Amino acid sequence: MDVKGVQGSISFDGEWITITKTPIGTRPAPARIRAADVTGIRMKPGSRLFHGYVQFVLPGSAPAEERKGLMAGGRPPYSDPHSLSIPRSSNDAAEKLMAAVEQARS
Repeated sequence: MDVKGVQGSISFDGEWITITKTPIGTRPAPARIRAADVTGIRMKPGSRLFHGYVQFVLPGSAPAEERKGLMAGGRPPYSDPHSLSIPRSSNDAAEKLMAAVEQARS
């Protein structure tokens, strides 16, 4: 199961969540998270004006704060390894991914 994000993607194989960000000029740096380790999932759907995001919360760490302002659109910073910005066209795929991760957690 894959979700195409803004400058990256999220994939889920039933046990592991892989967030691959593709910054300009460097190689992708994937972050792997075990679904059983996730304590919460935050999602803000993308709209016509702003991208949304999917963020995974892990035990012992606070979720990254949303940046305010016109350019940030209320998303966590790009440097947060546990989140990815998503366009409006990926909202349905992101909701399906969230449901699959929730099912794997329980």
